[in-house]
Amino acid sequence: MRAIAYDCDVLVVGGGIVGLSTAYAITRAAPGTRVTVLEKEAGPARHQTGRNSGVIHSGIYYRPGSLKARYAVGGAAEMVKFCAEYGIAHAVTGKLIVATERAELPRLHALVQRGRENGIPVRELGAAQIAEYEPEVRGLAAIHVGTTGVCDFVGVARQLAEASGAEIRYGAEVERIDRRAALGVAVRTRAGDVVRARVLVNCAGLYCDEVARLTGDDPGMRIVPFRGEYYSLARPELVRGLVYPVPDPAFPFLGVHLTRGIDGDVHIGPNAVPALAREGYGWGVVRPRELGATLGWPGAWRIARRHWRYGAGELRRSASRGAFAAAVRRLLPAVSVADLVPAAAGVRAQAVLRDGTLVDDFLIREGDRAVHVLNAPSPAATASLPIGREVARRALAVMGSV
Repeated sequence: MRAIAYDCDVLVVGGGIVGLSTAYAITRAAPGTRVTVLEKEAGPARHQTGRNSGVIHSGIYYRPGSLKARYAVGGAAEMVKFCAEYGIAHAVTGKLIVATERAELPRLHALVQRGRENGIPVRELGAAQIAEYEPEVRGLAAIHVGTTGVCDFVGVARQLAEASGAEIRYGAEVERIDRRAALGVAVRTRAGDVVRARVLVNCAGLYCDEVARLTGDDPGMRIVPFRGEYYSLARPELVRGLVYPVPDPAFPFLGVHLTRGIDGDVHIGPNAVPALAREGYGWGVVRPRELGATLGWPGAWRIARRHWRYGAGELRRSASRGAFAAAVRRLLPAVSVADLVPAAAGVRAQAVLRDGTLVDDFLIREGDRAVHVLNAPSPAATASLPIGREVARRALAVMGSV
């Protein structure tokens, strides 16, 4: 084993915010550890990290005690501090969660209780008080969450890459992985380069299940991609900050919401429709192999049977700008179809179990010489610093045991 010429100690696959945070955490926890990051794109944060609404989530939605709750609450404060330290654009704006129907009031009250259990300050508002924060928004009741904010997550990812001291290789798509428990991991890229490491960390996001299988590990889940479509608001003066509907707890998506981003634009969305490719940012992007893998997973069909009514509504809003505008008018009555300007879409890498269960927490698993991050959708960007430390802890433990 001493004769093996390792190119690095830890090899991270994936240059999104979670992979780069992991590299950053490893070099801080164990100075001198050699870390290499392989990213198939020409730069960092080209997919989930760079295609979301830029919200620093408070953690109010997540089950108390879950990784999402713990990492989002702590991660939000850390993210604000990180942005301030490195001069990255950010703002703590607060947000409203608004009930527009009586049936939503019990769920809104449950969110108040959940927020308090998670240690998040929440203010309850009556209908007349909503205008104090958002004069154009209408609802029966709302809650104000003061710790929510926005930031430039792509800027955060770039800073993590720079500050980590890791070797970042862009344009390095993984093609093959040879893992041997007694020796280590050798990864070949499509360009023909081979990188040898003691331990592999899989932060491949939309392709994390495929990378896990390349190592020989059965991830026990599949990534089912959901596209989130966004619009920009032509009259951004209608919205001061962040406005959300009351989410449906049966589904992991938050519903169409309004976000004044760090750039001053107001982003509306996303909806959630099946993507026909893992990077299917429009209906015209179809990759038969990836679509076949989704359709061949029993869990995907079970989701469709279980949530077909919800899905039909999302598809309708995808096909009709008028239907999308009608959903927005529940919160912001002044919006018209003409106010909606198409914007870039994103794709959520949602882990789904064989029985159709949508994995609702962050999922990190270990194998021989490997650590796999198998479910890290929103609020992973918010929680990326604590996630990175946890993945780093596991990777270093694996390295220390071989």
